[in-house]
Amino acid sequence: MPLPHHVVVAVFPGVDLLDVTGPAEVFALANRETGGRAGYRVRLAGPVAGEVRTSAGVRLLTDVAFADVGTEVDTLIVPGAVDMTGDGPRARVDEDIVAWVKETAPRARRVASVCVGAHVLAAAGLLDGRTATTHWSTAAQLAADHPGVTVDPDPIFVRTDHGRLWTGAGISACLDLSLALVAEDLGERTALALARQLVMYLKRQGGQSQFSVPLSRPAADRRDIDELRLWMADHLDEDLSAAALADRMCLSERHFARVFAQETGTSPAAYVEAARIEVARRLLETTDGPLGQIAAAAGLGSVETLHRAFRRRLATTPAAYRRRFRTRAG
Repeated sequence: MPLPHHVVVAVFPGVDLLDVTGPAEVFALANRETGGRAGYRVRLAGPVAGEVRTSAGVRLLTDVAFADVGTEVDTLIVPGAVDMTGDGPRARVDEDIVAWVKETAPRARRVASVCVGAHVLAAAGLLDGRTATTHWSTAAQLAADHPGVTVDPDPIFVRTDHGRLWTGAGISACLDLSLALVAEDLGERTALALARQLVMYLKRQGGQSQFSVPLSRPAADRRDIDELRLWMADHLDEDLSAAALADRMCLSERHFARVFAQETGTSPAAYVEAARIEVARRLLETTDGPLGQIAAAAGLGSVETLHRAFRRRLATTPAAYRRRFRTRAG
């Protein structure tokens, strides 16, 4: 049996409910899928042991008070809370929570913030001189409040300090972050099995946009176009030329191109390239495969095409992208 992974999740009044329950569910599912071999033990810690009302109005029961957490902390997870103001959402930063995180973080093997919990880590001084992400709606606040932090509002999560510090984006991205933590502990195969159990359409990786290609466009008025987009995402290594797609839709190529652009706001070729780049990014982040293999798997065909697409869309090269966003520990 492996050593247990003691996961402590900070809970406090007004905390976002999914920030707490999402990671807890992933770790519990990891235990179930591995027959208990994963060894995760999740505890909720709060200012006091007992009842805490979340932002959703649902009440949680903490297992232990902050003062009694002790030194056995493998993974510390810090969720967030927001207050709505006339200028939009503002991340809430409670000084008592900040003080406890500052004291507890050095005892943990790794620390991860969920959504606007990054503001708490920053206030505790854990993100100084580092790159971090948070929910896109409070990224400007994080940058303004903490100029020593390089805020990148785009990625799903950012891993820094040799894998010890993680910051995650908002809402459902807590699942992506938690799956990445499981992948680090138990391997990509186990994380992928959990993603299937969670019925997650795409297991997004750190460095990928908070808005994946299938989600970045609003739902089309035509159901057949939406169905085509989902089919395309599963067949990116096939012929997805406008002619082939038009034939699949039983439309003339000219009419199909016009309808697709009206429904998605982009041309079929641009949409396909963006989707293929997203797959290439995921493979660069999670595998050591050669560029030719990645180009083929993503449907981009050749290394030359992969390079051109990355320079055009991301203003970087595949190799530079891999060096920055590789998720496994080096």
